[in-house]
Amino acid sequence: MNEAKVLRSDEAGIATLTLNEPARLNPLSDEMLATLGSELARIAEDRSVHVVILRGAGKAFCAGHDLKEMTAARQAPDGGRAAFGDLFGRCSEMMLAITRLPQPVIAQVHGIATAAGCQLVATCDLAVAADGTRFGVNGVNIGLFCSTPMVALTRVIGRKPAFAMLVTGDFIEAREAERLGLINVAVAEEDLETETRALAERITSKLGPVVRLGKRTFYEQAEMDVEAAYAHAGAVMAENMMRDDTAEGVNAFVEKRAPDWKR
Repeated sequence: MNEAKVLRSDEAGIATLTLNEPARLNPLSDEMLATLGSELARIAEDRSVHVVILRGAGKAFCAGHDLKEMTAARQAPDGGRAAFGDLFGRCSEMMLAITRLPQPVIAQVHGIATAAGCQLVATCDLAVAADGTRFGVNGVNIGLFCSTPMVALTRVIGRKPAFAMLVTGDFIEAREAERLGLINVAVAEEDLETETRALAERITSKLGPVVRLGKRTFYEQAEMDVEAAYAHAGAVMAENMMRDDTAEGVNAFVEKRAPDWKR
């Protein structure tokens, strides 16, 4: 029996999803996309989960789309047009599911993150990477411009470095990815799991409903002009202030004590 393409483990409010096809560098195959999408849907409804860690099994995070499946799709009478449109549509929906997920998602990255794998890192809310990890949107090297990875990439790093990565197919390493804002921090490889877990635990210590409210508002305001963003954020903040648990947090701060939140 084939092992599941995505493994899930839960501990102390943190759900860890592991892309699990290490022999092939965890490609985003049809089965991988479907399984990952299903797990995200389940987590979205699970109030016991406060943070998600997304990582890859084996020696790499994710090598992007499954080129063997894509090659096979070209044998269809239409040359693969329908299959390719469906594939990139489903992949885009999975990426959007990460952004729309109520809980923050942290990418724990090692080895390589290429093409749609790099897109996956850019899509996650936060990212921690091991020193020496290589990131690339290098489809151009085989005649396939990374147009869908470009959408996420250009929203987290500057246009010129993003365009350079896209048209040269060159890799960047973890420290450069940190400088550009593709990841939050690069750490020693032996510290990757510990540092990612520590970040997740800091988030789980916060008030879960407010973190979920904040994530939703973060992405909503990012798509607005400044005036509309302020109006929307102000309304959300006013709503936030009306919460009893927020009042408890404010009172606790004033009284110099830990808040007594009913989690």
